[in-house]
Amino acid sequence: MLAGVVTMLVGLATSFGTAMALTIRESPVVAVAELIIEITPGAVAERLISLVGQLDKPLLVCGIVLFLLALGGLAGLLSRTGTALPMLVWLGVAGLGILAVLIQPGGSVADTLPVVVGYVTWVLVLAAVTKPLRVAQRHPELASRERRVFLVVAGVLAVAAVGVAGAGRIVGRGRRHVAESRRLLRLDGVTRPPVPAETTIGLGGISPWQTPADDFYLIHTAISVPTIEPKDWVLRIHGLVEKELTLSYQDLVARRITESWITLGCVSNEVGGDLVGNAWWSGIRTADLLAEVGLDPSADCVLQTSDDGWTCSTPLSTLTDDRNAMLAIAMNGAPLPIEHGFPVRTIVPGLYGYVSATKWVVDFEVTRFSDVAAFWTERGWSEMGPVKIASRIDVPRSGADLPAGDVNIGGLAWAQHTGIAKVEVALDGGEWRPAELAAAPSKDTWVQWAITLPLEPGDHQLRVRASDKDGLVQTGVRRDVVPDGATGWHTIDVSVAGA
Repeated sequence: MLAGVVTMLVGLATSFGTAMALTIRESPVVAVAELIIEITPGAVAERLISLVGQLDKPLLVCGIVLFLLALGGLAGLLSRTGTALPMLVWLGVAGLGILAVLIQPGGSVADTLPVVVGYVTWVLVLAAVTKPLRVAQRHPELASRERRVFLVVAGVLAVAAVGVAGAGRIVGRGRRHVAESRRLLRLDGVTRPPVPAETTIGLGGISPWQTPADDFYLIHTAISVPTIEPKDWVLRIHGLVEKELTLSYQDLVARRITESWITLGCVSNEVGGDLVGNAWWSGIRTADLLAEVGLDPSADCVLQTSDDGWTCSTPLSTLTDDRNAMLAIAMNGAPLPIEHGFPVRTIVPGLYGYVSATKWVVDFEVTRFSDVAAFWTERGWSEMGPVKIASRIDVPRSGADLPAGDVNIGGLAWAQHTGIAKVEVALDGGEWRPAELAAAPSKDTWVQWAITLPLEPGDHQLRVRASDKDGLVQTGVRRDVVPDGATGWHTIDVSVAGA
């Protein structure tokens, strides 16, 4: 069994090293992980994400590796009876790896080379590492010596596997090169304005009005994020259009830059959750680009495709109206971080990201909702995805122990592309009391709010609701994030000590 585990480890290492050395984005294990993500039902995926959060992808990869090591142990046990049965294990694992690689967007036969290298490694290494054990079986008097030989060989191979994987990562410097290209990139027309002073309510503990890039929430399906050199990036706009348009990165950034403060939120954000952030985005308006291609009157959506194959179907009207939807090239005055879609991603104010915010975007197909299906809509989420009114309490935290007297309460509220008109807080199920609102430079950003309430000793419950500028009041009905975003009032419990 140990021989099989070591053999599997060495094969995975040579496969990974080959993928890295050839700058293939997806090693076979990553390809299998992304295949699992692709076929996992939406409700199951949402449940798992709610349990483990952003550890979902590392845990998935670790689980796959552990499963493969178990299969390696099985192959080792089967090798007692000959080479045929272990060969079936290696063929099965390699076949799954090849399938996962080939069905990835842009997958080619050349991309299966790491799997082939891994398969050859398994066959050769298992035969070599089990040779001392077979000698010990035939000659019991040599068993002690041969087992020592086996342990030495297995140990050397295990160390070599780590070295091969590390060497492949060193050789595969694609990400580091892209990171350096990003660092050296200078974008004319991109600014970095200060945070407007009037947007801050002045209560400590509330999340900052501008979210730093490093703290901005990250949601995507990629196990290994695409690393694209700006010179290699191309966007194709096609489909129900009078003429196709293909844009290079230089073509794009040479156009007029538009910039806005925009709050983005994830459809997976639960009531009171933190999968939301506000940043200064810079890019090129999608409305201008789509006007150039001539839209067919029957078209009602754009199927966006990421470099990693992820898709979303976005209402065409939201990409062509006055909401300043853009192909973003910068975040908070700097080129997009790689994890947030460098070199280009889509931003559409007022829509949840699953129907709009395509990172590493490379394709716009103008089409009809009736003719296409996208990644999350195939898994039970709705087609449109407009952001719902939401509010949360940041201060105090739920479960806090507070002194009696006046207590400062505050947080954030948002209703992108409509704007927040009012925030109210209720104490212990009583009347709704209006909170003070900080300013917001546009209807596409969240707003900070605060209120001071006298709290007597005992246990208390606080809840918040918001109203948008169209007069719609946030509903208190609790609904899950599926199919189009959570609803309900954020409610916290606090305890107030006696005098």
